[in-house]
Amino acid sequence: MLKTNKEKIVIQSVSGKVHNPTVRKTVQRFTAESEVVAYPTVGAICYNVTLGDSVYGWAGDHVEPDVSCTNDSEMENGALNFLSCVGNEVKVVSGDARGKTGIVTGKHGGIEHLIVWFDKETKELLCPNDKILVKAAGQGLALCDYPDVRVLNIDPELLEKLPIKEENGKLKVGVRGIVPAYFMGSGIGSNDAATGDYDIMTQDRAAIDKCGLNDLRFGDLVYLKDCDNTIGRGYYDGSGTVGVVVHSDCLIVGHGPGVTALLTSRKRIFEPYIDENANIGKILGINKD
Repeated sequence: MLKTNKEKIVIQSVSGKVHNPTVRKTVQRFTAESEVVAYPTVGAICYNVTLGDSVYGWAGDHVEPDVSCTNDSEMENGALNFLSCVGNEVKVVSGDARGKTGIVTGKHGGIEHLIVWFDKETKELLCPNDKILVKAAGQGLALCDYPDVRVLNIDPELLEKLPIKEENGKLKVGVRGIVPAYFMGSGIGSNDAATGDYDIMTQDRAAIDKCGLNDLRFGDLVYLKDCDNTIGRGYYDGSGTVGVVVHSDCLIVGHGPGVTALLTSRKRIFEPYIDENANIGKILGINKD
């Protein structure tokens, strides 16, 4: 087991609410093929889109699986998105679903949503504006024996369950896909990776198929080759980032399935390998299949 400083990290409460979908002045969007569409997009309780489903094929854009959460205060929403980590427990504290629990599965930048998995029965009980409480733990987590690795956005207990093996000073990491740096689009250049996500561009479907990225699912672990998230999101030869897929494919040029960073290094420390079970839903035993 990887040695961490988990006994020293700060555990805090942070709150939010189930977010109602929002619509801009126009519902129409231009796709990368210059078609005009009007589809559902971010926010909401998604009754039929959940962890473990394919990110492709939905009649939607930037679809967030399960339940999207936010906080009306800009600064408090910043805390909700920063402090909450993938794998944290979430409790409903108001409404018909009060007392039910779920799990943080991702963060969506730009809209600044926290994405939370709840089971099907709980989603039927939830309502927009129901309050949620996150037991936030993970920011500040570090690997004691790997100072060149930055740990981001992940609950300590989930980190211990990831398919990672230590071998000759390297970390062999099981992932569902290996993503070349040239695929990374919207969100690149952000000055910090401790909130939000950035997108795997999918407009070139032949290239996506060639790289074996045509079967990505919500919750999949992926390896972003030559992608450095230690300071911000950018390219650095030899670097690498392990992340989790958090939202669906997109229609807009420069966008695609979103990835929240979990582990990153500028050094050649990670050795990714393909593991069909490298999905946080499977790892946590909550995928529908």
